[in-house]
Amino acid sequence: MENTNINWSNKSDQAILESIGAYVKQKRLEINKTQAQLALEAGLNRWTVTQIEKGEAISLVSLIQIMRALDILHLLDIFSTKEKISPLLLAKLAKKKKQRARSPINKPLQSDSSW
Repeated sequence: MENTNINWSNKSDQAILESIGAYVKQKRLEINKTQAQLALEAGLNRWTVTQIEKGEAISLVSLIQIMRALDILHLLDIFSTKEKISPLLLAKLAKKKKQRARSPINKPLQSDSSW
């Protein structure tokens, strides 16, 4: 079994590009597509797909297009941000939270009669 705990910070930029390229190539082959087919689906030329698979630099937009065509955009989930609420605001909101139910105030019914 291969060790999947890669220390990315110890890799050079070129080594990271090569790892990304190998991953793209592996995914492309898993879905049985040629470079030309992947390029067509991604809206790119085959040369761009060849470049990334060889570990060469391509634009981030091109990488996103390739990821979309490979259906691996979920790998970008790590970049999502969540809004954090401060502890003080959380405490203030907890104080304002409704503590009990109240019955509605009974108002006299208005009738249309002329009595």
